[in-house]
Amino acid sequence: MEEEIVDSPNEWVAQHIRRFVETGGQARPGMNDLLLTTRGRKSGRLRRTALVYARDGDRYVLVASNAGADRHPAWYLNLVADPAATVQIGTETFAVTARIATPEEKPRLWRLMVATMPSYERYRETTDRDIPVVIVERTA
Repeated sequence: MEEEIVDSPNEWVAQHIRRFVETGGQARPGMNDLLLTTRGRKSGRLRRTALVYARDGDRYVLVASNAGADRHPAWYLNLVADPAATVQIGTETFAVTARIATPEEKPRLWRLMVATMPSYERYRETTDRDIPVVIVERTA
């Protein structure tokens, strides 16, 4: 029996996940959206959220913006605790390993993500928190 996946408790995100699944990954045509499934660091349950991504070669780049909130998003904290995850892009699902961008990598990747979704810059201005950039790579 397959393990149950719990979608984001945020209703907007949960609706977005449903649209993503129903449309084969085309919930917002023209946007690079993916579904990220992590292992809950407290519950141990599989947790799924929808995120914007950018490609950097064979890697996928995410921003733990939490819309500029003063706390990190749960998915990010889950990845810090356990970097193994699953990503769905379109109809393809695959295993990934995540890591935080190094201080040397972050400026270039941040610019890439702001070019993908300009609101990230506004989010950075609304919080004192250092917003992490996360790199995910397919697991061999």
